[in-house]
Amino acid sequence: MDKRKSKAKAASLARRQRRVRGKVHGTAECPRLRVTRSGSHIYAQVIDDDAGKTLASASSLTPEFKKDGKNGATVEGAELVGKLVGEAAKQAKIKKVVFDRGGHLYHGRVKALAEGAREAGLQF
Repeated sequence: MDKRKSKAKAASLARRQRRVRGKVHGTAECPRLRVTRSGSHIYAQVIDDDAGKTLASASSLTPEFKKDGKNGATVEGAELVGKLVGEAAKQAKIKKVVFDRGGHLYHGRVKALAEGAREAGLQF
């Protein structure tokens, strides 16, 4: 990819991230479920923005994910990460979150992670 195109693509992603973060804020009662994805992995964190702390997290790099033999670049892998972050949030006594898609479209891996988290019991 041309260097100018990749810079423009990164800038537009950053612009979308800022727009989403301006509208979504996590509190202790209803923290933010943040999704980050790269070409080969997907990450999810449950964040209390007031305290500035991560309450629960899961990713395609954790040992729990790797033992199932899935790939973080697939929809099935993203759904498993969603279930893992949902279970981690339940252990932290979190039931309700706000969803932060991080500037990515609610489609594909991001949507699969959200559905996996809902299956694990998170409400948003």
